[in-house]
Amino acid sequence: MSSCLEVEHSPIFVNGPIIVGAGPSGLSVAACLSNQGVPSVILERTNCLASLWQKRTYDRLKLHLPKHYCELPLMKFPKKFPRYPSKQQFISYIESYAARFNIKPVFNQTVEKAEFDVVSGIWKVKTQDSVYTSKWLVVATGENAEPVVPDIPGLKNFTGPVIHTSAYKSGSEFSNRMVLVVGCGNSGMEVCLDLCRYNALPHMVVRNPLHVLPRDLFGLSSFGIAMTLLKWLPLKLVDNLLLLLANSSLGNTDRFGLQRPKTGPIELKNATGKTPVLDVGAISFIQSGQIRVTQAVKEITKKGAKFVDGQEMEFESIILATGYKSNVPDWLEEDSFFTKEGMPKTPFPNGWKGYNGLYTVGFTRRGLLGTAFDAVKIAEDITGQWMKSNGPLCGNICSSCIIHLHFNKS
Repeated sequence: MSSCLEVEHSPIFVNGPIIVGAGPSGLSVAACLSNQGVPSVILERTNCLASLWQKRTYDRLKLHLPKHYCELPLMKFPKKFPRYPSKQQFISYIESYAARFNIKPVFNQTVEKAEFDVVSGIWKVKTQDSVYTSKWLVVATGENAEPVVPDIPGLKNFTGPVIHTSAYKSGSEFSNRMVLVVGCGNSGMEVCLDLCRYNALPHMVVRNPLHVLPRDLFGLSSFGIAMTLLKWLPLKLVDNLLLLLANSSLGNTDRFGLQRPKTGPIELKNATGKTPVLDVGAISFIQSGQIRVTQAVKEITKKGAKFVDGQEMEFESIILATGYKSNVPDWLEEDSFFTKEGMPKTPFPNGWKGYNGLYTVGFTRRGLLGTAFDAVKIAEDITGQWMKSNGPLCGNICSSCIIHLHFNKS
């Protein structure tokens, strides 16, 4: 039976896994494999490493969690970096990481289709230029591959600029403008905060309940406090303690139009992947009225918006802080392991391995910590199979040393 992958190009056989995506996820797997002497090929659709960070993030972005929770396997952040590294510092870390493990992705290669050939037991991955084949395929495009643009009635009729946060760089472009920010997650909050610093007038749309926690408590990160408490206390009790501390620090957010969900922040994160907002100053601007909270949008008009509560306002710009989604269904011919939304059907911590040599990394909804966790497991699993076929390159390779190296980062 013929396949659309049967093109003029001679297939390029990879004696190791094909990794799709040169972000932190793909680089983590490649580094762990390289550390064990296992080759791999990374296919990246853009011309750079970590393109989401380099091309689709705003200038003032910093890591939301302390750096030691965001390290990739086998390499720490430089000691001179602050607790919350900046965008540029993180990019420099990524570039140093790739250099250390001699990772050289094949850039400008958009994967158009990937499918498993049952007869040969081989994955065939087609880009616009070539066909790559391998026994293993690592999907490392992650859960944030494509911007989500909601279908808001009337959005196409708006006469002013409409951009997604993936295209937002700085509030300097919106100085003294009335701006509607659709979305109230970490990106929406930080964009509003950035707009205020350039004397813009942001109105933030809040459709659903959300948890807002202070990024730091008593000089320590809220996330770190939660992780420590979870070692000793039940999850629900930790959630209650976090909310008690958050209310004492930020006040009752309900009065600002930011109602909290009934489920606690950690429990909600584990169940749905919905991340609590870590406040870096936006709440004080909401309190002062510099950031105004609005209800859901009913309709966008030519010069503004109508809201579900009956209000109507004029705006000069609209920013969509509406998140990202997976693009796996667009190119992967596989419907048993992934959902139609492009997420693994098996939840964390067991969603890293599929069938027929298929692996996934960057889909845990647990940030870079989840990425590192899965990358270590994937590399260990592939290394064991690869050695049976190729033999170890040295005499002291241990099947568990990747995990030891990760957690004892030398």
